[in-house]
Amino acid sequence: MKYVVTAVFSVVFVAYATAVVHAKEPSIIVQSTTSTKNSGLYDHILPMVKKDIGVTANVVAVGTGQAIRNARNCDGDVLLVHAKPAEEKFIADGFGVSRADLMYNDFVIVGPPSDPAGVAGMEDAEAALKKIAETKALFASRGDDSGTHKKETRLWKAAGVDPTSASGKWYRETGSGMGATLNAGVGMGAYVLTDRATWLAFKNKGDFKIAVEGDEDLFNQYGVILVSEAKCPSVKSKLGQQFIDWLLSEQGQSAIRAYQVGGEQLFFPNAAADESVKKANE
Repeated sequence: MKYVVTAVFSVVFVAYATAVVHAKEPSIIVQSTTSTKNSGLYDHILPMVKKDIGVTANVVAVGTGQAIRNARNCDGDVLLVHAKPAEEKFIADGFGVSRADLMYNDFVIVGPPSDPAGVAGMEDAEAALKKIAETKALFASRGDDSGTHKKETRLWKAAGVDPTSASGKWYRETGSGMGATLNAGVGMGAYVLTDRATWLAFKNKGDFKIAVEGDEDLFNQYGVILVSEAKCPSVKSKLGQQFIDWLLSEQGQSAIRAYQVGGEQLFFPNAAADESVKKANE
């Protein structure tokens, strides 16, 4: 009986000691857009972050609007999203210390092979959306205040179309993330605006193809921000800044550049370009 008690005590002690060690591991919370998670980028770079600087980054992947709201509620140390006007307002309101360009890719409009709106091959996103509206072809929108939804809203406005007047008809708002919206779009044969990285990593494409791409208005910039300790005293500023510094370093930028799916690069780092612009303005 004594040996059994000793064995049980040993197991409990080891489990407790392990828990204590893990509790002391440096970690941060990153409020992030879904595309960086869905694309597999974090699976690629976060082990490198842990190895190089010893920091575990716990990612909360939601739409950009929700990520910003979470950061405003002090539920995060770093914000990594893709809606620059909203990011700049976050800074202006004092919730962020500073913002840096991190990387970019682009948005595309994908659709069914039947191409009911006749937009396949177009490079003018606004003109394509106008044709989709005129033909009342199905369009699946995230409708969730994400960075992608914000971009989509600006494109519709530029096209002179208010799609919400057709909500529930040809314009279908899912209120969901990019993956779920793509699934819905493929299922109903609807056009969808998506970031290219998520599309390349998406496993349920069916016979859908990229219909519209190449418009400069489809440019998709990602930014990274340290949440302000002045607004949120619980923020782990030192660890958060270490994480950001790694992402912006040549090592981090090279890791982002190296990430591919099916032989295609998903994100294009441009922190160095951002720094050159800063220096030119000094």
